[in-house]
Amino acid sequence: MNITVICIGKLKERYWTEAVQEYSKRLSKYCTLTISELKEEKAPDNASAAEETAVKEAEGRAILKQIKKEAYVIALEVQGKELTSESLSERIASLGLSGKSDLVFVIGGSLGLSGEVLARADFRLSFSRMTFPHQMMRVILLEQIYRSFKIIRNEVYHK
Repeated sequence: MNITVICIGKLKERYWTEAVQEYSKRLSKYCTLTISELKEEKAPDNASAAEETAVKEAEGRAILKQIKKEAYVIALEVQGKELTSESLSERIASLGLSGKSDLVFVIGGSLGLSGEVLARADFRLSFSRMTFPHQMMRVILLEQIYRSFKIIRNEVYHK
């Protein structure tokens, strides 16, 4: 299975990059992982709703350019559906069994995802109704993907 994580912004802090490297290494046993970091558009301080929308749309266009037509897209969205780790692993397994070998997870920037990206998504996933920094979300996502593969293979780690 090919898994791509498309995210807005680059990781700057060493502790985030080390965590991403660790989970990337662990995942290499189960899938081909690609992380695509895209430029974060700058919003002015005290941006208006129109300016925020323009930022999300610009980031959204960059995201959509990275997504292959046949890819199954999961957008991380606070208003999405919450799943348990077991349910996420079942979804990943069933996608693989149904021939969906290109899975794309999308993490937006600090303002979220554009309507166009959300419309392209095949599934909207929420990890919580709380808001997390997108840098942290990348690590949480990779850990949950890794956990999913461990669950799928009945390997020790999950609990």
